[in-house]
Amino acid sequence: MNIADRIQHLRKVKGVSQEELADKIGVSRQAVSKWESEQSIPDIDKVIIMSTYFDVTTDYLLKGIENPHADEARRPDARIFVIVGTVLDFVGVVIAAALWYEQQLPMALVVGLVFIALGCMVFGVGMINSDPRSKTSAQRTFWIVNVWLIAFIPLSFAYNVLFTGTTAPYPLVADPIIAFALFWLVYITPCLVVVYFQVRQSARG
Repeated sequence: MNIADRIQHLRKVKGVSQEELADKIGVSRQAVSKWESEQSIPDIDKVIIMSTYFDVTTDYLLKGIENPHADEARRPDARIFVIVGTVLDFVGVVIAAALWYEQQLPMALVVGLVFIALGCMVFGVGMINSDPRSKTSAQRTFWIVNVWLIAFIPLSFAYNVLFTGTTAPYPLVADPIIAFALFWLVYITPCLVVVYFQVRQSARG
């Protein structure tokens, strides 16, 4: 792996596009593209800026030499916290729906929201304590998946209170039926917008 490969690898691990990296270090996107395609190499001052930005040594960027103390200071990958947070959010939705379906208990809503809050908390703690190089891509992955889970119970609760007179954590068929269709429109549209922008950002990388 040469310097071009290392720059590209670090950029992709961090989840930023060539344009975003260029903005951070004060060059054009074309310059970053040339570095990654081995048409040119960065000046030493740009190497220093990149080493700080990627949280690696200049020796690693220039020669591929790892910091001998890197393992001691290495933080966990942010994607671990994304996985745990997503599982908790998913479990919250499933448990809330199951409790309500079996017993119609208002507590089902609370239980579901507690799990979702825990999932968001795990994700938040992870963004503070994880490897900075993996945070950006992890954040995008989290929101692409979890926007659907986080929004579902609160929107269902609001819909049911207005149209069915219950506190169910998932939408019940209401009269008029148009209200049920409206719920799915209100739920799906903003979630798709969030997913679109996150995927678009990832594609630019």
